[in-house]
Amino acid sequence: MSQELERVYTIPLGKVLLSQSQHRAVRAINMIKEFARHHMKVEDIKIEEDLAHQIWAKGIRSPPRKIRVRMSKTDEGYVLVSPYEEEIESSVTPEKETPKVEDKVEEPAKEEPKVEDKVEEPTKEPKVEDKVS
Repeated sequence: MSQELERVYTIPLGKVLLSQSQHRAVRAINMIKEFARHHMKVEDIKIEEDLAHQIWAKGIRSPPRKIRVRMSKTDEGYVLVSPYEEEIESSVTPEKETPKVEDKVEEPAKEEPKVEDKVEEPTKEPKVEDKVS
């Protein structure tokens, strides 16, 4: 085969809203199959269960407006449509050693004004403990 065996597409599903609200998720599945037939040139299309769960996640009335998928041709002659998950390539971009910046920035301690201990002086008013009549 001269074609690639695996491709990633973003499928626009905006026209799903033109159909009746009770048939939108079903139409979205049919649109994905139609898109795959057109772009991969194969009549036999199989949709992975995870992708179907994404379409039906919010119910039959509100499927997503667009969806990112991975289409791959198999040796058996059909196209498998699955949800696209990004692969993280850590070997291509090595991590640079950078000093970590702490979230807390220590501020210099402010000196509080010194307060001398005050000794309470006895008041010169006489205590009235005994009443003289």
